[in-house]
Amino acid sequence: MMTPLPGAPHLAYAHGRLSLDGLDLQQLGKAFGTPLYVYSAQAMRAAARAYQAALVGRPHLLCYAMKANSNLAVLQTFAQLGLGFDIVSGGELQRVLAAGGDPSKVVFSGVGKTRAEMQAALRHGVRCFNVESQAELEVLSEVAQHEGRPARVSLRVNPDVDAGTHPYISTGLKGNKFGVAHDRALALYAQARALKGLEVVGIDCHIGSQITDIAPYLDALDRVLDLVEAIEAEGTALHHLDLGGGLGITYTDEQPPSAQALVGAMLQRIDARGHGHRELLLEPGRSLVGNAGVLLTEVLYLKTAQADEVAQGGRHFCVVDAAMNDLMRPAMYQAWMGIVECQQAPADAPRRTWDVVGPVCESGDWLGKDRELAVKAGDTLAVLSAGAYGMTMSSNYNTRGRAAEVMIDSGRAHLVREREQPEQLFAGERLIG
Repeated sequence: MMTPLPGAPHLAYAHGRLSLDGLDLQQLGKAFGTPLYVYSAQAMRAAARAYQAALVGRPHLLCYAMKANSNLAVLQTFAQLGLGFDIVSGGELQRVLAAGGDPSKVVFSGVGKTRAEMQAALRHGVRCFNVESQAELEVLSEVAQHEGRPARVSLRVNPDVDAGTHPYISTGLKGNKFGVAHDRALALYAQARALKGLEVVGIDCHIGSQITDIAPYLDALDRVLDLVEAIEAEGTALHHLDLGGGLGITYTDEQPPSAQALVGAMLQRIDARGHGHRELLLEPGRSLVGNAGVLLTEVLYLKTAQADEVAQGGRHFCVVDAAMNDLMRPAMYQAWMGIVECQQAPADAPRRTWDVVGPVCESGDWLGKDRELAVKAGDTLAVLSAGAYGMTMSSNYNTRGRAAEVMIDSGRAHLVREREQPEQLFAGERLIG
């Protein structure tokens, strides 16, 4: 009897044991060790194909925002589906190339591109630079002229639209560092048209991440289309609209719109305003990989507080071998992520409210607070919806090696990143003398 988890049909309990695409997660944890990230290639493909289906019949380019999860096997999975990539560094470009991605389908975003990164991107023939400031526009012009290669550009316009998300992942307000101000965009497009080495091809907009409502997208789209009409009236033709990504996923009780609903609403608005002929670029990240992954961790110790301690604010701690260096989102954003037992306890087993914490020497090192669990030392827990901004934000704090990663594809578990060993962490360091 299979019991799928809400919002994650690829995850299910079978005879009390949690499986991902039919493979027992507790067994994978024992086989590969913990902490361990495990991903479903099938879930990633299904998420990407939902966008592709919504865009059928339209000129478009779907670019995976790889900052969400940049493992080579993840990139390979999307490249094989024909996706392009949204990158924010020269290192990410190298990953795209190593995974077999097509640089002509790469969009280069980010507020701090260096000259060396611009040079590399030009030499590899990336599709477009999403330029985020006047200063960057001028530097890119110089680099392109030096390289003798035209730089195709769009300006990332900040529409000053509130996406209704966490302040750290909001990108479309006046107080955010991203993009150029809406009221300055017209003048900057005129400057871009005049600068040598640049070819203006589109306009870009991104308002944030983990967005669960269509309305902010449509508000931003209307502001962008207003600009498109004003820019073209001054003589600059725009080939494409890049509307970014940011669609949320279900971590707890969120109900984000489907890719079909979001894309359908945007296309309807674009058509209604007479812009249906333009190519549409979208850059989903979290919504392609977030719910496709879990982080497995072993329970090391249980620290229980006495009744009088609890009355004075004491807590029960479930100490696991994963920590904030493995999964930063809870500590950084106070993000809620589901935590479940990989082996369900009997119905009559005692349950307790635990704070699930890691070994890192920080009070902020926690994965989840106030979780009802029936656990004992040696059990394996799964942190859900961990496919996005998990491994990519991990670190080596406390000289902890980063976790291994496994991809499940066609019923087989593939080790797609080996666990880091301590000697690897200081291999580039040198003693004095």
